[in-house]
Amino acid sequence: MDRACKIKKSIDITAVLWIAAIAFLSLFILLPLFFVFSKVRFQDLSAIFVQTRFRKTILNTLLECAASTTLSVLTGYIYAYAVVFGRMPFRKFFASLPVLHLITPPFVGGLAFILLLGRQGLITKTILGLDVSLYGFSGLLIAQVLCFFPLSYLMCKESFEAINKNLIEGAVSLGVSRLKIFFKVILPLTFPTFVASFLFVAVSVLSDFGNPMLVGGRFKVLAIEIYTQLTGWMNAGTSAALGLVLLVPSLILFFLQNRLFKNQVKKTAIVGGKSGMKKGTDEEPVFRNSLFADILLFIFVLIIAVSVLLQFASIIAGSFQKLWGIDTAFTLKHIKLTLKYGREFFYSISFALIASTLSVFLAAFVSFCVHRTGSKKMAGKNFIDALIQLPTAIPGSLFGLALSITSGMLHLKAPRFLIVMAITVSFMPFSYRIVTQTLGQIKLTLDEGAMSLGSKPLKVFVKVLVPLARGGVFSGWIYNFARGVGTLSSVIFLVGFNTPLCSIRILNLAEQGDWGRAAAMAMELTLIAFGLIGAGRLLIKKRK
Repeated sequence: MDRACKIKKSIDITAVLWIAAIAFLSLFILLPLFFVFSKVRFQDLSAIFVQTRFRKTILNTLLECAASTTLSVLTGYIYAYAVVFGRMPFRKFFASLPVLHLITPPFVGGLAFILLLGRQGLITKTILGLDVSLYGFSGLLIAQVLCFFPLSYLMCKESFEAINKNLIEGAVSLGVSRLKIFFKVILPLTFPTFVASFLFVAVSVLSDFGNPMLVGGRFKVLAIEIYTQLTGWMNAGTSAALGLVLLVPSLILFFLQNRLFKNQVKKTAIVGGKSGMKKGTDEEPVFRNSLFADILLFIFVLIIAVSVLLQFASIIAGSFQKLWGIDTAFTLKHIKLTLKYGREFFYSISFALIASTLSVFLAAFVSFCVHRTGSKKMAGKNFIDALIQLPTAIPGSLFGLALSITSGMLHLKAPRFLIVMAITVSFMPFSYRIVTQTLGQIKLTLDEGAMSLGSKPLKVFVKVLVPLARGGVFSGWIYNFARGVGTLSSVIFLVGFNTPLCSIRILNLAEQGDWGRAAAMAMELTLIAFGLIGAGRLLIKKRK
């Protein structure tokens, strides 16, 4: 009798947590969207398609999104393939570099672009002696590809490593050609992840605020125009209408990706059954490319790696030079001046820590309730599965605008709370996708076996699945924290005098031409992020 009561109590706790998750997602996703689109009037929509300025901005956005996303995803996919299957020296270093780049503030690429390729850039002016301007589409394309390819790389690398090695070994033993193995085995198994990364990168490009602001020049995109209309012209209706236009391509990509990815989780289960690719980056890959292909892959990886390292180097060098491109004398002035921005660092780090932790645990719990055996009776699983991924299709600038309008209509004066919620919700889909993919690699028989021995669903989740999926959980946390600590688009409408953030301060300094202080703050914020993530990795290792 006591056991039956305990089981019922456990089920009730799981159900309560499930209801709380539904309420949270509805309150902070659906309600803000409802309020922001209630501001749109017919004349606002018609003005967008009538005025030449807005039509050109829409076309610019579509062109920029298509080009930047395609190149970013291809770069990430090829880089991941080279790291997993290629034979190259220093494989561990090349495998880690995009991850290190991923945890830098997303606008650092734009700042580094100016330091390297601007009018006073190290490459353009100092080395080549050119007086050129790469601001505009070409510069924005370079900055965004280097900024967003690590996201595609991280997802594609996980997908490559999850491939059951027996499939490749079997094809090799049957004498199947290398090219055929790639197109018939590797590509089909990783294509859903390729599409998923395309979606995430596309929406990230659409949401990107820092790079277009710093590098875009006169090449205006919707993310900037949404901000300009509200803050410059105080036109909430036009700003919301532009957000609606920005949402349309994101929703199309979202539903296409969801349809393609729907059954992939069940196809890639490897933990508790057959193992996937070995993840030790120093080991020889199961699938061997031709020598010529390996040389080409190594050259490609080397070019990308050097480009990333140059970005880091320019930020460091810019922090200690008196005046970039003019006076290269060593100085600590910029570092000392950043000491007065203690509040910015405190708020940026604390908000990102809270938001990333809340986001990844909520994503893990929802993933368990939607996809695992112990939650078959949970109501509304399909609805919540779509809802938690919906922020993927909501550009950050639109979501920040929605929260700002919602707080005004509800007379909610809690900017700190709203900033944390903006970061939590904006980056939650990535955590959900990574955790779902990781849980999908764990055989369902482990759930069934534990439950047949009397374990409750919540206990199976906490004691069995979370420890096995800790790598995916931590990867999701890393991404959310890294993006949250340097986010711009989703919080640009929410910050105020009492809630300063490093990302906003760095953008303001860069706009004022104070490259030294901007670079110093970016370097310090990156080092703090590296330190916290390194501490997290040590904690994870100790718990193994």
